[in-house]
Parts: sequence; structure tokens; C-alpha cells
Amino acid sequence: MGAGHSHSHDAPVLGLSATARRVTLGLLLVVAAVTLAGLILLWPTSHPTKDGSSLTAEGVDTVPGRITALTPCEDTGESQGQGPQHACLDAQVTVTGGPSAGRTVPVELIGVSAMSGLKVGDAVNVAEVPGIDGQPSTWAFINTDRTPVLLGFLIVFVAVVIAVAGRKGLFGLLGLIVSGAVLFGFMIPALTSGHPAVAVAIIGSTAIMFVVLYLAHGVSWRTTSAFVGTWLSLLVTTGLGALGVYLSRLSGMSSEETLALAGVLGNLDFPDILTCSLVLGGLGVLNDVTITQASSVWELRAAGPHLTRRELFTSGMRIGRDHIASTIYTIVFAYAGASLSLLLLLSLYNQPLNLLFSTEEFTEEIIRTLGSGIGLVLSVPLTTGVAALTVAGAGGAASRAAASRPRRAL
Repeated sequence: MGAGHSHSHDAPVLGLSATARRVTLGLLLVVAAVTLAGLILLWPTSHPTKDGSSLTAEGVDTVPGRITALTPCEDTGESQGQGPQHACLDAQVTVTGGPSAGRTVPVELIGVSAMSGLKVGDAVNVAEVPGIDGQPSTWAFINTDRTPVLLGFLIVFVAVVIAVAGRKGLFGLLGLIVSGAVLFGFMIPALTSGHPAVAVAIIGSTAIMFVVLYLAHGVSWRTTSAFVGTWLSLLVTTGLGALGVYLSRLSGMSSEETLALAGVLGNLDFPDILTCSLVLGGLGVLNDVTITQASSVWELRAAGPHLTRRELFTSGMRIGRDHIASTIYTIVFAYAGASLSLLLLLSLYNQPLNLLFSTEEFTEEIIRTLGSGIGLVLSVPLTTGVAALTVAGAGGAASRAAASRPRRAL
């Protein structure tokens, strides 16, 4: 009890830097006001693909079913090739929903769908395609019903997060839910409505940061310094991404998905969409780095109340450099893993490296990785600087006395 009593008297009472607090708070209020105004101005008033009618054939409805039989397709002699694209299975599927529930219909599985390891009893989604000119309708395979697997993984994920991180983990999950709401409720509809993609990316990402950081870590100067560092780094990442896309003359239409999207919404600015994807891809890693840096500065202040702000910044940067080294690997391998099939395909091209790297697919990933990486690296000094300015000051006589007092060995 005595030790605890003397500790409370010995600890210096440290004040915040009034100027740094005013500047940071002012910037925070401006960012909040601009974000709110942006949400109002960019809020989607229409969603051209909401009903999906432009993406599906008229009169075709997808219904659930269950495979009751699987047999290899009869060899008609028309295709003697090998590989996944030539695989074929005849399936009998019992429809379990919709007007045709209870019927058993023939469905042909071709190519990738025949190679996915489907077995009798698996749940699938199929669609009845009306015949043309009086011809009978046919049934087509749509996809495997993966809902139970996804729900299972989701339950395990939530349980592990709460078990390990407790209350912090719960608030993190709530932040993730709100982030999903911002993404699917604002950003995607705003993009499909034709609003400027870069503006949508900045406003949406800022709104997500407000919710995620303050909900998961609480309202404090530590969280605010992390927010400011993240926001400044986000602007850098956005600018670098836009510059890289422009200088590289990227169309943003290198994938089948973007080509399909162009067929439905040809008025979209696909280079800007590519920049938006770069911003979103780096947001999560930025949050991780900035909150860690801010916390490091606060812990350094608690351990060394005598340290000047310059010394706090220098010590925080030593920690940040270690974090940078490990996080760069994270971001590079995350993009490499997501694009592994593309990397394998491009590696088979018999071309010089400069031609290979200049393909639009490869250049997109390089710009995405390097742009996010540069923003990530710069987030460390930016956040450390803001944190060093807003953390409690070095104090007066009490702080100097505490600093000069000999410490007992643990």
C-alpha cells in the first residue's frame, strides 16, 4: 500500500501542449466537417444495378437444389482435349426452392464447375433457362451454395477475436460492421452512380477511420494522433496512386470483372476506380501502423517523463523502423497472394522482364503495392510526429525530480 501511495506522489503531473492540442483539434474538426459534407454531396441518389436486371437474362431465376447423382459426360468425340476447361459431368439436381421445388432436373457441369470436387448431396444453385422458339427449357449450374462454410468460418472468427481480445475485440468487430455498412451502403452505390471515385475513396475511407479508430480504441489524444497520421498518409497514398495510374497510362480494365462492368456502366472512370481500390487496399494496414506508433509514443512518455519531444520522436522512430520492415513484407505478400494466379500465368510468357512488368496486369499490382508501401512508410514519421506533439509534456520540477531520482532494480 505504501509503495502504491508513494508512486502516486512521485509521478509527475504532465500537461498537454496547448498549441499542439488546438491545432490537432482544429484539423480534426475540419476533417469531420468535410467528411460530413462529402457524405451529403456524394450520397447516391440512384443505384443502376440494384435489381440486377441488366446483368441477368430475362425470365431466369436462380433457385437452390441438391445433387442426387453425378456421372461423367458421354464422349461425343467433339472434344478430345485435356485440362479443366474440357472436364464434364452430368448431374441430377433436385430443386429445393422456388416454383419447381421437388423436381429433379438434369444439369451439365462443364470446366471449372466439374473440377471443384462436387459430390452427391452437395447444395448448389441452378437456374432454369427458357427455351427459344418453342424449344424446351434447360437448367444451368450457377454456383455451389457455400453459405454454411462461410457462416462457420465467420462464427469461429468472431469467437476467436472476442476470446483473445475481449472488449477491444468486440469493439473492433463492431467497427468492422460499420465499415462494411459504409462500403456497401455508401461507397459502392456512389461509385456505380458515377460520382468521382477518388473523392468517394477519400470521404468513405475517412468516415471508416473515424468509426474504426474511435470505436475500437476510445476517444483520446492517443487515438486522435493515430487518426491524423492515418489521414495524412491516406492523402499521400491517394496522390501517389492517382499519379502512378496516370503516368503508367493504366486503363483500369485489365480484368474480366472490369470489362463486364464496363458493359453495364460504361460511363465509369476506370482509372479512378483503380485508384480507389488502391486506397481501400492500404487503409487497414495504415490503421495498424499508426495506432501502434501512437501507443509507442505514449508508452515511451510513461517510461521516460523527462524525455523531450525530440527525444520522444527519435525513440518512436526506432520502434517504427522495425514495424516498417515487417509490415512491408505483409503488404507485398498480401498483394502477391491475391494475384498468385496472374503471376503464374505471366511467368509463362517468354518475354523480357521489362515487357513482362509493363503489361497492364503486372503494372497495376506494382503501382498498387509501391503506392501503398510508400504511404505506409510515411505514416510512421507522420504519426510519430503528431503523437510526440500531443502527448503529455515533459512537465516541470516534479518531472525533473522524478527523472533524476535513482530507480530501484526490479
